Amino acid sequence: MRRPTRRGASWDRLRGALWVLPAASVLCSLAAGAALATVEVGESTWLGPLLFQGTAADARDLLVVVSATMITVTGLVFTLTVVALQIASTQFSPRLLRNFLRDRGNQVVLSTFVSTFAYATAGLHTVGARAGGQGEFVPRLAVSGALFLALLSLAALVYFIHHIARSIQIDTIMAGVERETLAVIDDTYPDGVRAPGAEELAPEPPAGAVAVAARRSGYLQAVDLDALLAVALDQDVVVRLAAAVGDHVVAGTPLAWAWRAAADGRPPDPDGLAEPLDHAVEIGIERTMLQDVAFGIRQLADIANKALSPAINDPYTGVQALQHLTVIIHTLAGRRLGDRLVRDAAGALRVAVPFPGFADYLRLATAQIRRNGAKEPGVARALLRLLGTAGERVSADPARRAAVARHVRLVMADAERDTAQPADAEAVLADGAALLARLEAAGGGGRPEAAAASSA
Repeated sequence: MRRPTRRGASWDRLRGALWVLPAASVLCSLAAGAALATVEVGESTWLGPLLFQGTAADARDLLVVVSATMITVTGLVFTLTVVALQIASTQFSPRLLRNFLRDRGNQVVLSTFVSTFAYATAGLHTVGARAGGQGEFVPRLAVSGALFLALLSLAALVYFIHHIARSIQIDTIMAGVERETLAVIDDTYPDGVRAPGAEELAPEPPAGAVAVAARRSGYLQAVDLDALLAVALDQDVVVRLAAAVGDHVVAGTPLAWAWRAAADGRPPDPDGLAEPLDHAVEIGIERTMLQDVAFGIRQLADIANKALSPAINDPYTGVQALQHLTVIIHTLAGRRLGDRLVRDAAGALRVAVPFPGFADYLRLATAQIRRNGAKEPGVARALLRLLGTAGERVSADPARRAAVARHVRLVMADAERDTAQPADAEAVLADGAALLARLEAAGGGGRPEAAAASSA
């Protein structure tokens, strides 16, 4: 978790704002138009024959046509974007809307159109009579710039039609979610698993801990560990957050617990900790991908669940979503997960932040899809392939291996119960039995039921 909370959250909001890049491009186009309007290019120069050759009236007509065309095309682009957002929301998941708003291609195309409109409209102000009756002034370089922007906008329109058609394809959507989730994993969990062992757990607050209330409601989007450590050292306390990234917090309920590092110290002042803690975490109205790996998994699980619903009934899309989830779970299986514990220079615990463990991510990626797709053998076998891939990666870790075995048994039980024809369930049961055998062999021949019960 290397990104500062405030800076990272602000940048994430700017990336998702559809108006930022168009607004900046309009300002740049106005500045460029004003600068080019002051440049006079003579016919004797090499550039002269290449520039606009018409009169002032011709220049005004050209600028009017470009302005009118661009505002019409901008309306078309807006309409197509809304249609794409509607399709993504109703057919796939409403949580995918942020991905379309953050799409850089859409933002660049919209910026091209609005900047061309602003440039051409503002250019009408510079075409006209000179002061003192010196004749009509035609800023040939600036007018040629408007013509160039119009041609550029035509190319952008062709690109946009291709891009919007591609962006609503389910393969493109799921690949984008996978790619973004893997980037968040690299940022949040940079350390690989060096040796098997239990994931770190945040300590429970002692009897003398005081609750620090949240100052606003919303989703915990990101945590700045360095800022939390600075608060803990400054106040000489131990800070344990009450919620994990992605959880919803309610104003007035505990955001964190704090207690003195020394057992004989006086209780900390919760009012004095409220503001520093509020600046060390980011709370917003929606979940984001700043540090929330589970949100990426949630998006892919939503696509699978929507595809498996009776209204859509598209099991193959559910299988595709599981294939992308397999990549994510396989990556998480090789990372050091668990809660984040930060210690001071002397090695004493100062900050504890709860984070999902491997069993939590595995349950999020498989449980709901398993329940919704239990009657479809293809989905069940895709789940077993995901679990098998994860099992191979965690073969040296008894707790993670037990979690995989537990979900394998659940897939087998649901498939055996809900599959209409017993013959259709045979392949699922055979795959599951083979996978359980491999997991037992990886554990030295012992059955992992006891560890599975402890991880549940």
